[in-house]
Amino acid sequence: MNEAGYRRERLDRGIKVRTDDIFALSSYREILYLTLPRLAAIAALLVFPLLKGVTGIYWQNVVLTACTIALLALSWDLLHSVGLVSLGQAIFFGAGAYATGFFSQHFGWPPLVTIPLATAVGAIFCTVLLYPVLRLRGIYFALITFAMPLLLTRVIEATKILGGNVGMSGLPPLSDTPLDLYLIITVMLICVFGFRRLFDTDYGLVLKAIRENDRSVMAAGFDLQWYRTQAVFIAAIPGAFAGAFLTHYYQFAGLPAFSIEYSILPLASAIVGGPGSFSGVALGAFMLVPLSEALRSFGNLRVVIYSIVVVVFIVILPEGVFNYLQRKYYQIERLVPMEEGGNGQRANIAGS
Repeated sequence: MNEAGYRRERLDRGIKVRTDDIFALSSYREILYLTLPRLAAIAALLVFPLLKGVTGIYWQNVVLTACTIALLALSWDLLHSVGLVSLGQAIFFGAGAYATGFFSQHFGWPPLVTIPLATAVGAIFCTVLLYPVLRLRGIYFALITFAMPLLLTRVIEATKILGGNVGMSGLPPLSDTPLDLYLIITVMLICVFGFRRLFDTDYGLVLKAIRENDRSVMAAGFDLQWYRTQAVFIAAIPGAFAGAFLTHYYQFAGLPAFSIEYSILPLASAIVGGPGSFSGVALGAFMLVPLSEALRSFGNLRVVIYSIVVVVFIVILPEGVFNYLQRKYYQIERLVPMEEGGNGQRANIAGS
């Protein structure tokens, strides 16, 4: 196309005011421009469970696992947004898994009762367990969270409680229908958009301020320990739900619930997707989990290749894939005719 008489204009020019997430919309085309990526991602997630006959049960399980890791990554990102860097998301997962296993095995309650109950109990347990160390920051808090799942594993092994090394098996299964996958997809989407909305409120601004300058927040009269406690409880909810859900899906609760994989994969997903953007960490999970499954055929080389891929992403895209794609999407340009008269002259002068 001949560009003479035209100028380049960004598609979001005139739409996005210079404040994040505040938009001035004047047409349905502009609304579509802003909502299309979100709607496309949500539509793909909602349609996928219906394709079980095409994709097979294996890839349905892969997506379910990706949703699980995404919930743990969202939990990690929320803590990171408050200045608490965690290396032990497995503690949230394991608490939810063992709580639902206990309620199912000892009381015989169905999953529709034990999963929400275990989510609440697991979140409270993790909050109480981490409360004494919330005054720590940086690497010290990270090391404590890394050690917590290992400590709980040794306690269960030594005391033989909750099944000991054997664990709890034969738990009530889920319905084994697309509704199972829809449930965890729905919870993940609620967490993504709910956390984003939470940090746009005044309460969320206080949480973000704690990470930026906790001394100033303390000087303003806010109780840092109380706000960090609330942040841990909120962050523990999606992690505990993931553990409770997957426990009933596989009908087993045991020491693998505290596996380091449930700590490393969420952290890697956040780094690859982009920390600080809840949508980004979810995207990272949907990138890394299928990659991890695809590399199973490489045997011991799987970890090496996986590590190289993560390092490449960190070096090339330190901002994260999501932030990079979002920035590029908002930089898309179009050709528009030059205005006549004074506006056109000014555009020509600016172009020259």
